[in-house]
Amino acid sequence: MSTVNTVTEQLTRAGQAIEHDSFAIIDAEVPSHAYTPEQWPIVRRMIHANADFDFNGLTDFHPQAVQAGMAAMLRGGTPVVADVEMICSGLSQPRLAHFGMRTHQFISDADVIALAQQEDTTRAVQAMRKAHRLGLLQGAIVGIGNAPTALIELARLIAQEGVRPALVVGMPVGFVSAAESKDLIASQHEVPWLVIRGRKGGSTLVVAALHALLALTEAQQQQWRQANPCGQG
Repeated sequence: MSTVNTVTEQLTRAGQAIEHDSFAIIDAEVPSHAYTPEQWPIVRRMIHANADFDFNGLTDFHPQAVQAGMAAMLRGGTPVVADVEMICSGLSQPRLAHFGMRTHQFISDADVIALAQQEDTTRAVQAMRKAHRLGLLQGAIVGIGNAPTALIELARLIAQEGVRPALVVGMPVGFVSAAESKDLIASQHEVPWLVIRGRKGGSTLVVAALHALLALTEAQQQQWRQANPCGQG
């Protein structure tokens, strides 16, 4: 698989040139890394989003993460469940629409807030539980960039209630339970995951990782269509 994101949201030659040059600079400043050809475009996009080369090394993949995420996207209609609205707002709607995907987040819903107050939990915990009640987590791509408690609750749902997302992108940022939540999700083997080890992370990184994954999936789709113009496998 090519290490170049051949599908871009840039609509002008100038924008495409800047993006191309940015990736070239990153590649030049990272002469070596331990990632596979399918993983590196995702890490590179994350470095590009924050100009932080620490993500070369901090980013960790379940062995099936990329293929599982791409398969979920190619399947069509796969929900994206996020812990906060920022992830939903940051994702490219045309790129999601290409695969019939929609985003969901419940962090500010009145019933979520009420349950969090009643049960003395966080809104993020109750938002994950609501997504589970609605049947949205099964086979979903789950992106968590803000709330470690959302990732901890998701790990519990996987371990205790048999929830099986297609892919968990776990990148909550912070000082309380952030690193621990990512270690927890990465310690289970039932669901593919993509995490940033340690305290660093954030919604911007989740968006960057998902955009890279969408680009890789669309590029693979285009290659398949070129190789099979009549739609035959």
